[in-house]
Amino acid sequence: MENKKPVVVGVGELLWDVFPTGKRAGGAPINFVYHATQLGAEGYAISAVGNDPFGTEILQELDKNHIAYYIDTLSSYPTGSVKVELNNGIPSYTIIENVAWDHIPLTQNAIDLVKRADAICYGTLSLRNQDSKNTVTTLLKYARPEALRFYDINLRQHYYSKELIEELLQLANIFKVNDEELEVISKMFGISTNEEEFCKFFMDKYNLKYVIITAGDKYSYVYSKTGTSRIDTPKVTVADTVGAGDAFSGAFVQGILAGKSLKEAHKQAVEISAFVCTKTGAWPEYEKAPCAK
Repeated sequence: MENKKPVVVGVGELLWDVFPTGKRAGGAPINFVYHATQLGAEGYAISAVGNDPFGTEILQELDKNHIAYYIDTLSSYPTGSVKVELNNGIPSYTIIENVAWDHIPLTQNAIDLVKRADAICYGTLSLRNQDSKNTVTTLLKYARPEALRFYDINLRQHYYSKELIEELLQLANIFKVNDEELEVISKMFGISTNEEEFCKFFMDKYNLKYVIITAGDKYSYVYSKTGTSRIDTPKVTVADTVGAGDAFSGAFVQGILAGKSLKEAHKQAVEISAFVCTKTGAWPEYEKAPCAK
């Protein structure tokens, strides 16, 4: 009998990353789904777009990349977009406010999907508005106990608080930060920046399965109750780093769901993340990607 594909869901922002050279589909939780799907998962997006040409185009991008979705089209708000400026391949973002993904409605279809999901990814940004916050936090409460609930913190601009982060950690069993976020969160919680102490604090306090730290072009570190893994980041020629962290997340979760060991899933995540850095935008074609199906 053919093995069933794991069901992976991203809930939150769906938007256009607008580069000086043009626009590319993005949004951290949906980037996560893109990469898990490319590696063999059954991927779904839960979000909202505007009733406008940008909304139509981004849904076409989801269709083209075999990502199923429960996306509401809202007449009152435009499709989300982010202005991306690159400095030596490193992005800075200007995020447009009061857009469709700030107002994701709670639907029965989305609830039913989350109930059967093997993994759900979410971040902090999409909860900047109370409408989407209510939807995301409610949906996570419908997840099966064994489902992976991946909180990729993704701090952006001023759209976060300690109170919100604590609330989202209570709903998670995987927590991921990058090295810059580690400094912010360590100060916020009054804890050490030492990797092992940081990971142990959050794992014990919130009963997590994994805590992940990524440090850009230096290394990444995965901590679990049964072992740890540290891998140096491969040296590659960087086009841009947009979506590289999301690629890491999607590849890691797909690896765990496919039955890989911690070390194997981590290695897959590192390789895919490095591959994404060699391409422009968050959704590169996978023909020549390492580990591609």
